Amino acid sequence: MTDIQNANRRLLAIQRTLAASGSWRRVLVLPDDARVDVSETQDPSQPTQVAIDGKVVGLYRTLPRSLALVISAVGTPHEHSAEHVPKFPLLEILAPAAADADAPATISIPDLWAIIYTLHTLLHTQETIPIVLSPAIKNAAELSTYLLHSGLARKRHTLPEDTSSAAEPEHFLLRQTFWQGAGTVSYHTRGWLRGHLAFMASAPFPYTQSFTRTPLVIAAHPLRPPKPRQGEVLYRRYIPTLGQMLEFTYFDLDLEGERPTVECEGEQVSPHLAAFHRWHNSDHVNRGWGERGPLQKHRAYVQALMADPGTMPVIMSWDGELMGYAEFVYIKENHVAAYVPGGAWDYDRGLHVLVGEQKFRGIHRSKAWFSAIHHALFLCDARTERVIGEPKLANAAVIKLSEDVAMNVNTVFDFPYKRSAMTWLPRERFFKYDVLSFWEDKDSPARK
Repeated sequence: MTDIQNANRRLLAIQRTLAASGSWRRVLVLPDDARVDVSETQDPSQPTQVAIDGKVVGLYRTLPRSLALVISAVGTPHEHSAEHVPKFPLLEILAPAAADADAPATISIPDLWAIIYTLHTLLHTQETIPIVLSPAIKNAAELSTYLLHSGLARKRHTLPEDTSSAAEPEHFLLRQTFWQGAGTVSYHTRGWLRGHLAFMASAPFPYTQSFTRTPLVIAAHPLRPPKPRQGEVLYRRYIPTLGQMLEFTYFDLDLEGERPTVECEGEQVSPHLAAFHRWHNSDHVNRGWGERGPLQKHRAYVQALMADPGTMPVIMSWDGELMGYAEFVYIKENHVAAYVPGGAWDYDRGLHVLVGEQKFRGIHRSKAWFSAIHHALFLCDARTERVIGEPKLANAAVIKLSEDVAMNVNTVFDFPYKRSAMTWLPRERFFKYDVLSFWEDKDSPARK
């Protein structure tokens, strides 16, 4: 029997064992569709195993110590009395060999990221997770370098002349940097950004000035990057409280009929256009958007956005089922820029959204996709410092939703056609707060 056959046989045996044990629970589905499960043990002294697609890739256990990441008090009389800084239990990360002597004594970079993703999901209320890498992990030095160089973790804070923390085994995993995509782009392909957006995040589009002149806008602004391919997946994230994968895809008009089509008003059109047309002709969408009309009107509407360098039309879906539409915009060349107090910045982003399918409405789903849009906008360009919205002032539901994802109402202003609230979301606030885990939520179906 070959080594590959032996390996496959062993993997199948592990998968059968996991399936039969009944002591595992699903935590995540990664953006590459790999399933992440953790073992459930009644003995707290036993480590928790983390498995990806049935194969144990690592373990973690709680050590009898708690640590706080004290920063501003270091070097002051308050350094050892900063009780306001929360302490969290120290975890030890172990290789699969800790559970099975025949298993690897190493952890790969993509698998370590998945373990960290699991920890930030289960321990989502912790702004830091103190860890040590077991000295039995053969590539522990490589993993430590990855954690520190990617920004996923840091060492204890010290004064500049004190380098003692460099030799200490403790690392502090940072929730704020994890959700900013630390350790994903350029390291592996398991991150939330996919395709075009992942590429743009790995190589930010260089700055050079461009200009927009329209009946509504006269503005100098950075040249914007080219658009994705039609139908390209841009972002994927599993929402644990719903057990579904949220996906954003660049709008696909498919004018050449190269992909499967559906019938709409006597024509064969892309599923995206058919859904977009149907949604805009529904009463609940038309009340907010006012774009009811024939198929040709909606085709032309999307074509105009695709030709606009400052706007990206996106279709949203749950587990591949189309559910809504969004427009990702650059604020500086958008007509709302004239109303931004202090002026729009070069990489400010904005959004317009609709949920077309009634069964996908509701506060919990709305918080999931709304926060995910902001997540995608911040991830795809580190120069984006804020996302700005302009819902109708009378739309209390959208303003409440905005506040639920950490936005605030900055001001109130009048367009020629509506009175709006201007909502703001600074990057620092969005990633500092516990907005994205969705492991538990008072509004979720799992908690009712």
